[in-house]
Amino acid sequence: MNSLDFFTDRLPDYLEELQALTEIETPTGDLANLERAARFLTERLAPFGRPERCDLQDHGPLLRLRREGTGSRVLLLAHYDTVWPVGSWQNLWSVRHGRAHGPGIYDMKGGLLFILWMLRYLDTSGLDHPEIEVLLNPDEEFGSPGSRSYIEEAARQANFVLVLEPCTLDGSLKVARKGSAEYVVTIRGRSSHQGAEPEKGVNAVVEASHQILRMLGLEDEAAGTTVGPNVIAGGERSNTVPDLAEIRVDVRAWQQSETERLDAALRRLQPVVEGAEINVLGGWNRPPMETSPASTELFERARAIGNDLGLDLSPIRWGGSSDANLAAAVGAATIDGFGPSGEGAHQIDECIVIDDVPRRLALLSELVLSLAVPPEDWLTEKALAY
Repeated sequence: MNSLDFFTDRLPDYLEELQALTEIETPTGDLANLERAARFLTERLAPFGRPERCDLQDHGPLLRLRREGTGSRVLLLAHYDTVWPVGSWQNLWSVRHGRAHGPGIYDMKGGLLFILWMLRYLDTSGLDHPEIEVLLNPDEEFGSPGSRSYIEEAARQANFVLVLEPCTLDGSLKVARKGSAEYVVTIRGRSSHQGAEPEKGVNAVVEASHQILRMLGLEDEAAGTTVGPNVIAGGERSNTVPDLAEIRVDVRAWQQSETERLDAALRRLQPVVEGAEINVLGGWNRPPMETSPASTELFERARAIGNDLGLDLSPIRWGGSSDANLAAAVGAATIDGFGPSGEGAHQIDECIVIDDVPRRLALLSELVLSLAVPPEDWLTEKALAY
């Protein structure tokens, strides 16, 4: 039985398992519910090897499975935490108009289960497959603070990294992602009575206004660099010159050179209002995921396999970041978006397209099977030298 027929026949089983996982609500940091999901996943990984568990303090269990093979080494990445606090959804599972809805179903429990079903197909087919490592982490939605070192180390040892974040509605694969940073700019002034002695005060809110304009001046539209001073707090009473203000800034960039420029510029911010002081904390939590010759060739291989399955795959650049950024930054050929098609990530109507699931599963499985050869047998010299 070919892979597409295999997954088409088992689509009801996939959906039943996805419903069970989706109904375990797993907001990042909810250790009790993350533990429930970890047990659920460990039980289902067990037939394919010996699942390892790494308890990340304050973050939950990271799950790892290694499977011997031949040829290349492939790392499969997924996370099982979601952005949804417990109780956010009235119905944790529903099917309407050919789509399945639920908290985290699109980002990214649907794609996570692709790994399990791919492993089931590999066992059933008996075909040669590459060496496989699976990492399932519990803290991606917070920037993977606990699992980052594990992801980077596994990616360094892999030839290829496939990330099971969802694809878009049109099925595109993500070959580049922006890097992301968060900075906290704290401004200290001096309080005074606004009516009696305003001249003795140093207005931290006014200084914050100057700095926001300076930050916006750091954007580069042509390079796709954005600076978002999106949260601001300052002052307590309208009759008092405020002595404290805080700005939280979201920064995104496609290139590493831009991350360095922005970091240096933000840390060099100087006061405009005499007597004000500025302190800048924070930085880049995910570097840009940039394309490489090897990832480009990997995408072309995926596109050819997709054509045979009736998929018209396109490469896209995506403004949001993921664990793919961490893998690509250490030099691994990385592509993201191998999960199900759908829409609504982090929205109350997030969903996946049910009829697309078998073909997307077949794409993942056939690509992995095609990597059961040494990279030097098909990558160009330029890609191998990257």
